[in-house]
Amino acid sequence: MSKTLTQFLAQQNGLPAGLAPLIDDIARLCTTISDTVNRGAIAGILGSLGAENVQGEEQKKLDVIANDILAEALLAGGRVAGVASEEMDFVQPVPAGQPQGDYLVVYDPIDGSSNIDVNGVVGTIFSILAMPQGRSGQQATEADFLQPGTAQVAAGYVIYGPQTTLVLTVGQGVHAFSLDRNTGAWLQTQEGLAVPKSTKEFAINVAYQRHWEAPISRYIDEVIAGKDGARGVDFNMRWMGSMVGDVHRVLTRGGIFLYPTDRRANMRSGKLRLMYEANPIALLIEQAGGQATDGARRILDIAPDKLHQRVGVVLGSADEVERIADYHR
Repeated sequence: MSKTLTQFLAQQNGLPAGLAPLIDDIARLCTTISDTVNRGAIAGILGSLGAENVQGEEQKKLDVIANDILAEALLAGGRVAGVASEEMDFVQPVPAGQPQGDYLVVYDPIDGSSNIDVNGVVGTIFSILAMPQGRSGQQATEADFLQPGTAQVAAGYVIYGPQTTLVLTVGQGVHAFSLDRNTGAWLQTQEGLAVPKSTKEFAINVAYQRHWEAPISRYIDEVIAGKDGARGVDFNMRWMGSMVGDVHRVLTRGGIFLYPTDRRANMRSGKLRLMYEANPIALLIEQAGGQATDGARRILDIAPDKLHQRVGVVLGSADEVERIADYHR
């Protein structure tokens, strides 16, 4: 019989106090989001909200609904000191006078939201940090959240696809849990996911090829040339339009995912958010034996200086990520 998520967490040695019930809370809230995504057309909650978020991106109705599901419950649950989201301008501390914990949760409520209206794969990405030393019991500020990815105590994502799957690390490998809709339980379905060191598969949006910097252009030219080129190997290309979808494939069977910086003025710092997307996914990839960089630097070593900081992303099978880092050097 498969372990439940709760049973799995109880068996992990050395987890900080209060972390396991917080992860259980997030998983429970993602069950609600999964049901909401599944009922999107029936409930009339697909489509645009007619507004932009702080990132300057069109907000979907489900972006805001999922954000509110997470924020309201986490802030009222007594386990966090504050939350931050891609869909909110500022951090949200637990209101003064209400019970609070010593954790900070950072999340992207609906990753790949452009896929919602075409019934494509979307997901929720989350990162858990501890309040900085000496700040326990105090109201959370933006400065408390500005910690490098190496400080994460847990990270994961939930992918809402043919199955609803939670992929999680607490710093002891990467494990997957599937939602049993008959019982509402999260059951462990994969243990110790590992990214193969080598791959013949890549994911990138080639529509922006004309804007790429030289190292990325060189790499993609080589893999597209296949057996006729310098690599002498045929590669396959995949692109889902949601980071969780492409990363889930990398964690399941290997590959490399690229969302690099490029020469456009609004892309010189990258597209994906360091804290909401890149850091939690980078921790998962490294825990599974892969590498995650901005093209040259390890993502988890980057010290954030603002909440909505962006970064280029190159992650997956170590041999390919290292090759691109060599091209940058």
